[in-house]
Amino acid sequence: MWALFMIKNAKKQRPVNLDLTTIKFPVTAIASILHRVSGVITFVAVGILLWLLGQSLSSPEGFLVASAIMDSFFVKFIMWGILTALAYHVVVGIRHIMMDTGLLEETLIAGKRSAMISFVLTVVLSILAGVLVW
Repeated sequence: MWALFMIKNAKKQRPVNLDLTTIKFPVTAIASILHRVSGVITFVAVGILLWLLGQSLSSPEGFLVASAIMDSFFVKFIMWGILTALAYHVVVGIRHIMMDTGLLEETLIAGKRSAMISFVLTVVLSILAGVLVW
């Protein structure tokens, strides 16, 4: 019973900062959070892409419909975003695998450096995806 009382008092003494704009995340945390976000985007995009593939393979008319859908600037922008999210997810996923297998050191400096390299590689792949889409 005494331990329960101590836990309740400990929770009351904790400072609470709900203003997320004042929190300074390290680059490694940003890379990890964006990796999760890109995974969710990629997961949702699979449904969209499968629907578009099914539409294009259903019949010659379905292919024309899918082709007309892909001619829109907005849809091309969405496709570019999907490809960018997929590229980021793959690049940072490889970074995580290399850290888990010991190919990259798990130090703060190595983590920051590999996160920055991942960002640069993603920008390059994003530009190439833009060239591919347009």
